[in-house]
Amino acid sequence: MTEFVVAMLWSVVEVLLVYTGALLVRVLSLGRWRTENARNKEARIFAPAGALSFRRDGQRVVTANGVYIAGFLFYAVLAVGLVSVVRWGSAA
Repeated sequence: MTEFVVAMLWSVVEVLLVYTGALLVRVLSLGRWRTENARNKEARIFAPAGALSFRRDGQRVVTANGVYIAGFLFYAVLAVGLVSVVRWGSAA
């Protein structure tokens, strides 16, 4: 039962990372870049192995792995920022 709960929680975290990464890519690129549709797996056809992004029809496409990494980096930077604010806030 514990394994099931952990698997469900990890799935929620992965979905959160993917949606955050996708939103981050769209906002920071001002809509010029798009994210790969997870169902189509177009990176398998158009991108080299292990690529985080590729160009298709003149538009940059961020792969599912690239979106996942972008979401993870966002939350890592947010955590470091919050820790530094709390640390400097308590020192004053």
